[in-house]
Amino acid sequence: MSISKELKWARLEELYIDPLNPRLGRGDMAEDISQSKVLELMKDWTLDELAVSFLESGGFWTQEALLVTKETHKGKERLVVIEGNRRLAALKYLKDALEGNPASSRWKEIIHGAKPPKDLFKRIPYILVDSRKEIESFLGFRHVTGIKEWKPAEKAEFIARMIDDRRFSYEEVRRKIGSKAPTVCRNYISYRMLLQIKDSDQQIPEENFEERFSVMFLSLRERGVQKFLQIDIMAEPEKAKKPIPRTHLKALGNFALWLFGDENRKPLFTDSRQVTNFGRILESKEAVEYLERTENPKFEVALQLAGGDEPEIAKLLESAADNIELSLTRVHLYKKSKDIRKAVSRLVADSLQLSGIFPDIKVQVEKDRK
Repeated sequence: MSISKELKWARLEELYIDPLNPRLGRGDMAEDISQSKVLELMKDWTLDELAVSFLESGGFWTQEALLVTKETHKGKERLVVIEGNRRLAALKYLKDALEGNPASSRWKEIIHGAKPPKDLFKRIPYILVDSRKEIESFLGFRHVTGIKEWKPAEKAEFIARMIDDRRFSYEEVRRKIGSKAPTVCRNYISYRMLLQIKDSDQQIPEENFEERFSVMFLSLRERGVQKFLQIDIMAEPEKAKKPIPRTHLKALGNFALWLFGDENRKPLFTDSRQVTNFGRILESKEAVEYLERTENPKFEVALQLAGGDEPEIAKLLESAADNIELSLTRVHLYKKSKDIRKAVSRLVADSLQLSGIFPDIKVQVEKDRK
C-alpha cells in the first residue's frame, strides 16, 4: 500500500469532500455532485459533536489525520478526502457558523462565546495516498468488519465495487477486509440483485432499499427464497452479475414489492425475525397465489395458508400436555373443587373435539390402554 509517511497540512478550502463516499447512498453518489449538496446530505451525521470536540480539545488531532488522494473532479485536480469526510464536513459547518451563516440553531448555539483554536481552518493534518484503490483494504476492514461500520447497503456496494471494478474474487475481498468468503459472496449477490430490482417495473422508493436491505440480505439464506427466485447464492462473480434469471424477473418484482413495499403499499412484514416464515410462504403455491391476487395481503393469512403456524400449534399442544401431566399428580385431591371441576369440564370437551380431528390417534390410545 503506497501511503506517504509524511504528515502534510492543508487549508480547509483546499480539501474536497468525497462525492463517491458510499455513505451518501447509491442515489446521491456522483462525481459531478456539488460540494454544497454533499454537505446538505451529511447534515444529520452528528457533525455537531465533532465540532464541539474541535473547539474544546484545542483543534484537529494529528492522530486523526485525514487520508487524502489527488483526483480530478470538475476539470480540476483536488485533494479528495477518502477517510475523514465527517471531520471535514464538521469543520466546514463550523466555519460557516463562525462567519455568521449557521446551518441551524444548534450551530448557532455551538459557536456562542466560542474561541476557535488558532489555525483550526488553516492547518488540517492529512496523509497523502497514491489513489483510493490503495486504501481499499483499510476502508474495508474499518467500515465493513471494523469498529466504524457502514450500513448494510453501503457495505455491499463497497464489496461490489472491489469485485466489479478491480476483478477481485470473493477470497481476495475476504482477505482484504477480514470477513468470511460466504458473507462476501452474499453481499455481492444481494447488491447485484438490488440493481436488478431497480431496473424492474416496480417503483420502490430509494429509502425503502436503504432501510430494509439487511432484511433482503438475511432472506437469501432461506431455501424458499432461493427456490422462488431461482437464485444460486454460491455463484461466482461472473454468473452473479445478474443473479436472478430472466425467467424469474416477474417473481423478483413481486418479491421486491412484498419485501420493500412501495408508495402505496407497506412491506408484507417488518420484523426481520419473520424472514424464515417468509421463506416458508414463498415455498407454498397456495400462499404465493394469495399474495399475487390480493391488493393488500396479510402476512399472517399467507403464513397460515403455507402451514407456517404448524410449529406454534405443536408447541401449544405440547405445553398443554405437559400441564395436564403435572396436574394429574395432585388433581385427585381436589375432586370436589368447583374451579377444578369447571376446568376439567373444559378440558374433556376440548379433548373430545381433538379426538374427532385425529380419530386414528384415539383408536391407538384406546388399544394401548387395554
